[in-house]
Amino acid sequence: MTQSDPAEGYAGDLESRAAHALLEREPEALLLDVRSAPEWEYVGRPDPAALGGRVAFVSWKTWPGMLPNQRFLEAVAEAGVGTGRPLLLLCRSGQRSREAAIALTAAGYGPCWNVSDGFEGPKDAEGHRNSLAGWRAAGLPWVQG
Repeated sequence: MTQSDPAEGYAGDLESRAAHALLEREPEALLLDVRSAPEWEYVGRPDPAALGGRVAFVSWKTWPGMLPNQRFLEAVAEAGVGTGRPLLLLCRSGQRSREAAIALTAAGYGPCWNVSDGFEGPKDAEGHRNSLAGWRAAGLPWVQG
């Protein structure tokens, strides 16, 4: 587990296994998947049933074009996420979720952690994801379709 400098604007970085462990020990914690709707549908998503329903889905960037979601904060509130709740933010590889964690922290949410290895993790030597690290590669609960 790694922690970022608090000056970066969020609680820090956690690898997916550490994020899952935090979800298991902290009953108020929520996993917030900030990928796009096509990623949730075609790549897969954390399994809400296996995580006690403590997963929300709000895109940080929208498909197509991956433009910033101008309604992100509104959509988080509409998803029922309260400002004092511990949040673990997840994207494909930890970049978008880091940006979203910083933005949510600045808006008064949190503490907010970035799941640094994301859902799919980094690319391997052949350019494929889901083999080196990430939520799926770690064997954490997920569903597809």
